[in-house]
Amino acid sequence: MSINKISIAALTVLLFIPSVSFADSRNGERIFLNRCAICHGNDVRGTGPLANKSDPPTPDLTTPEFKKRITDYPGVIVSSVILRPNGDLIPRTLRDNGVRLPDFAWTVKDFRDLNEYLSGMISKAK
Repeated sequence: MSINKISIAALTVLLFIPSVSFADSRNGERIFLNRCAICHGNDVRGTGPLANKSDPPTPDLTTPEFKKRITDYPGVIVSSVILRPNGDLIPRTLRDNGVRLPDFAWTVKDFRDLNEYLSGMISKAK
């Protein structure tokens, strides 16, 4: 078989294989449950114990508007909220309610993993 035929065959196979995600949804889930669920709730609907203690209240991440944002800007929404948490809203809400989360050194992989987990949770929500 010639190199061209092998290349074409390999390309054809790659085109029909579902895309591979390098994100680890289990790590994303761990991060979410340890750092985000206190406000967003385990169901990502804004039902956590601190959901109504912030102003504005914690949003429901399963709304059509948020689903569109996370689809249109994958990873950007998650990282922008974490790196620039709506001014001082998130730290202030935690502080005002006596919650101290341990410091966390975010990596690009963590953002990908959390985005993957949230995307999965949001797509399953009805």
